[in-house]
Amino acid sequence: MLKANGLGHSYDRLLFSNLNLHFKKSTSTAILGSSGCGKSTLLHILSTMLKPDSGEVFYNDKSIYSLSEDERTKIRRYDFGIIFQQHYLFKGFSAYENIELASVLSKNTLDKEILERLGIDKLLKNKVTKLSGGEQQRVSIARVLCKKPKVIFADEATGNLDQINARNILDIINEYIKENNGAFIFVTHDENLAKLCDTQIRLA
Repeated sequence: MLKANGLGHSYDRLLFSNLNLHFKKSTSTAILGSSGCGKSTLLHILSTMLKPDSGEVFYNDKSIYSLSEDERTKIRRYDFGIIFQQHYLFKGFSAYENIELASVLSKNTLDKEILERLGIDKLLKNKVTKLSGGEQQRVSIARVLCKKPKVIFADEATGNLDQINARNILDIINEYIKENNGAFIFVTHDENLAKLCDTQIRLA
């Protein structure tokens, strides 16, 4: 489904080089490593947000960075879902409006069962600025799941959640990708949460 061949990238120093990865359908992968080792950078490269210095990323056997920006935008809109540590919610909107907007843009119907499982079905009318950090994060996760992506990327997305809610979120996402033949790629520093994924990759 998604693979990387010979990836290399640097900022002030070399983060990684000649990195080869393969993410199969119906699997979840945790990316671990010390702070500053390039975990988030790798996620941004895989999700089409950052072009690598070297190497290629393939999605459904197509080289992502040989596509036009419009084509990559379509992949992000319809096929990829990205959950950030920062929520990036529209502050003037309600929780429902934030989630609905993503569903409309991706041409999918809003999944009420997902909202119930995430425990935000009673919060939908609230402005997101009135929600706690954990509640806002669950809204941002619902926004991604309701667009029905093929690949879900998460960058420390459970950082604002307690262990019980974090495990629940990972259970929901893992169940989703197995039911929909998708893939889940999860950057985390939490060894216990990483063990909930099928595979762990550790960057030096």
